[in-house]
Amino acid sequence: MKRPFTIVALMLIGSFAMSQVASHAPTAAANPASANNPTREPSRQVMGKPVARVNGTILTDQDLVREMYTIFPYARQHSGGFPVTIEPQIRQGAMEMIVFEELVYQEAQRRKMAIPLARTNRAEAEFKKQFSSVTEFQQFLRVEFNGSQQLFRQKINRSLLIQDLLKVEVDAKSHVTDLQLKAFYDKNPAKFEYPESLAIQSISILPPKNASPDVLKEAATRAEEAFQQAKATKDYKDFGLLAEKVSDDDFHVNMGDHKMVEASKLPPEIVKAAAAMKPGQVSEMIRVGNNYTFFRLNAHVHAGKTSLDQVKDKLRSDLEKEKYNQVRSDLNRKLRKTAKVEVL
Repeated sequence: MKRPFTIVALMLIGSFAMSQVASHAPTAAANPASANNPTREPSRQVMGKPVARVNGTILTDQDLVREMYTIFPYARQHSGGFPVTIEPQIRQGAMEMIVFEELVYQEAQRRKMAIPLARTNRAEAEFKKQFSSVTEFQQFLRVEFNGSQQLFRQKINRSLLIQDLLKVEVDAKSHVTDLQLKAFYDKNPAKFEYPESLAIQSISILPPKNASPDVLKEAATRAEEAFQQAKATKDYKDFGLLAEKVSDDDFHVNMGDHKMVEASKLPPEIVKAAAAMKPGQVSEMIRVGNNYTFFRLNAHVHAGKTSLDQVKDKLRSDLEKEKYNQVRSDLNRKLRKTAKVEVL
């Protein structure tokens, strides 16, 4: 999952405690499952308990649960917290993320990367904008960092270091050039081809199976009357209202509209008739057995291939997301190869 490590992302540090801050409840940190703290499950006690050790550095249940809410923020909206059926997967994903972040941070330290003081100050100022007052920010510091401004700034620096290393090792290596884009397009022509398709509205008169001669005669009369009315319609709406009134097929509830359908999925009689029509025209009557059908052609798209110019923006985005995930996974494996990671 691609997640930018900017100062905006750093705000996730406080998102877990924001309900505590907003409630102005001094006891919220001691009782994380209280009514004043709806962002946590009633049964989940977050006590700073170690959950993992990464090269000797302890990660706590506070880190883990905060990340779980980042992955599944909807849990904040329900008193029951995380759905029981998917909580194990959320927990596993959160564990993998906090371990990965710690490995990235330690790698940044090993490379002796540093954040200029001015940048830290800007990041701190940006972060504080989410609070409505100085008092509210001080409440946040008490809940998350025992009131320590120094610990808070260390957390900002940690986030910025993670961001910088990922820019070098993941973001920069995930870029897809124009040449790579064209090479993928040329090597995968089938991905950009599209079939012949038709957009039609239909009206069908469908007498019951084993209908008597009189019923069949009445159906033929209804079909002819409906056909004459259809030929007199002026536009999509007129034809659709008629379909809703007289048609027996399932599409009559939607103004007879089939939307855009691949030609291969339509009866060959309709496809053949459409080949000689222009959009806006009504077909001749088509009889198959005792059934009668005619249709309005709204659009006819012939088989073709989307040009590179038409798809390049989305294609680049898709390829870069795929490449980002691959490069990130490679970095994770590389960092874990020489690391000691223990889940406690």
